[in-house]
Amino acid sequence: MIHTGDTHIGYQQYNSPDRRRDFLEAFREVAEDAITDDVDAVIHAGDLFHDRRPGLIDLQGTVEILRTLADADVPFLAVVGNHEGKRDAQWLDLFADLGLATRLDDSPVVVDDVAFYGLDFVPRSRRDALEYDFESVPESADHSVLISHGLFEPFAHADWDTDRLLAESTVEFDAVLLGDNHAADTAEVRDTWVTYCGSTERASASERDPRGYNLVTFDEEVAITRRSIADTREFVFVDVDLAEDEGVDRVTERVREYDLEDAVVIVTIEGEGRPITPASIEELATDRGALVARVNDRRDLPDEDEAVSVSFADPDAAVRERVRDLGLSNAALEIDGTVRDGDLPDSNVRESVERRVRELLEDDDAAFDPAPERSPDDADVTTVADQLSETDTAADPSSTADVEADSSGSNTDVETADSGSTADAEASGSDADESMDEPVETAETTADEDADHASLGDFA
Repeated sequence: MIHTGDTHIGYQQYNSPDRRRDFLEAFREVAEDAITDDVDAVIHAGDLFHDRRPGLIDLQGTVEILRTLADADVPFLAVVGNHEGKRDAQWLDLFADLGLATRLDDSPVVVDDVAFYGLDFVPRSRRDALEYDFESVPESADHSVLISHGLFEPFAHADWDTDRLLAESTVEFDAVLLGDNHAADTAEVRDTWVTYCGSTERASASERDPRGYNLVTFDEEVAITRRSIADTREFVFVDVDLAEDEGVDRVTERVREYDLEDAVVIVTIEGEGRPITPASIEELATDRGALVARVNDRRDLPDEDEAVSVSFADPDAAVRERVRDLGLSNAALEIDGTVRDGDLPDSNVRESVERRVRELLEDDDAAFDPAPERSPDDADVTTVADQLSETDTAADPSSTADVEADSSGSNTDVETADSGSTADAEASGSDADESMDEPVETAETTADEDADHASLGDFA
């Protein structure tokens, strides 16, 4: 059988329609391999879609691919991942109604002599109450397998106790086939094989290994092998370690060493060299045929614009003070912090907020009740008005003309967020939370922008 997952259909990575099609085509290639090899089943370990509201084109493409599997009599068995999970009926339920898929649960689905069980993604806040109670293995089955989605031990960044799952399960599993971690990996826990199949397309720049899926064979023993997907979009990784006297010329020289046609180009800069302007490097790569180009400058460069004498009030502090004055609940304040988190890519804000709101409400129905009104003694000395007035007094209008801006230090580096579910979750490639690769906004944040973000916290 084929064990796949984390296909993330519908993900328009780098805001590129071509990348969006790439994710669907990678899933199509898995299905074509399944038919060519005449496998007994395709098992999908969650995150078929990147979003719980996939577009119509993505749904149509997925139905078409599932129909080719059904026409070839290859069963498609799957669980629900964290990216696609909804509070009500799932997309898998629709596909099941159409006769194109089977949604796995605590009841066995037998294919040949293997009984498959499913465990959808469960939020961390609800896992302590989980009872791993599965129906008995049918007599016709010689093997039993659990399919699930999450970050399981003993792999990196794990938050799910695999040992407890296997110890308390009413079924003795021969293998646990997982999704969520985008890096393929295998371990043995309690004499049971636990394996990740990895993602079928690169969902972040940290995922450098070839994409693919697992082939799992059940005989007297369980055998797991790895197969790469041949036709995924090429990623070109250009790593540049700048010496102290090197700068943009060295970076462009390295970029020119590669064939960039139709590739996603990720330039990573480290070392002690001079500051560079990412836009010029990205433009060079695009001119040389790259589909997308991103520059990650990982250096902690000093602030060379030390001659600037104008000081401004801290807009972030002003917004925080205003939000505190609104009397929001602790839960609402947490959501506000998520919205205005400068380290969170804009593409992941909505998803992170929705997930956290659901978890908070599941833990406590009153989580968003307004907080008690603050007394004057609790207030900070500096008010919004004070901070705004400081801006006026600190900056003499005529002084702006005297600001010395060194052109070498005035560039604003645009970095890509190398993460995917979770922070380069991720050096191992996890999406768990699911942060994906999108350009981060520049560091120039205005008070107006922060005020817009704060309004979402006000709404919460």
